[in-house]
Amino acid sequence: MLILLLAVLVILFDQLLKLLVVNTMSLNQSIPVITNIFHITYVHNFGAAFGLLAHRTGFIILVTVVVVFLLLVFLRHLPKEQKLLRAALVLQLAGATGNLIDRVRMGYVVDFFDLRVWPVFNVADIAIVSGIGLLILDLTRNTREKGV
Repeated sequence: MLILLLAVLVILFDQLLKLLVVNTMSLNQSIPVITNIFHITYVHNFGAAFGLLAHRTGFIILVTVVVVFLLLVFLRHLPKEQKLLRAALVLQLAGATGNLIDRVRMGYVVDFFDLRVWPVFNVADIAIVSGIGLLILDLTRNTREKGV
């Protein structure tokens, strides 16, 4: 149950920050937090990661719905003792859901974290990448423990 609370909190935080950006900034406006290093820049992302498959919203929505469904099924059958793997999958689930909400509502994803050397991203993207990082950590840890 605690793990599902994590998902809900990530989704709420993602949606609240996106709402804040949309309601207080103009599209493409950029506010320096640390000049030339970190800005808050309001953009619309019509694609998936790094803008791939731009304007293929229906396809991206379909793939995301399938991924979310599979993650939910897998989490339901995953032993509770596998906490790191569960956290990894829940973060990916929450991130995918946060961006899915945007795509269904608006046809694009709101992005705003701008490191200037990387495409602009959001909280949902951070959750997905963090989940992938935890998944890799879990897999490498289990591989070492099994001596593979």
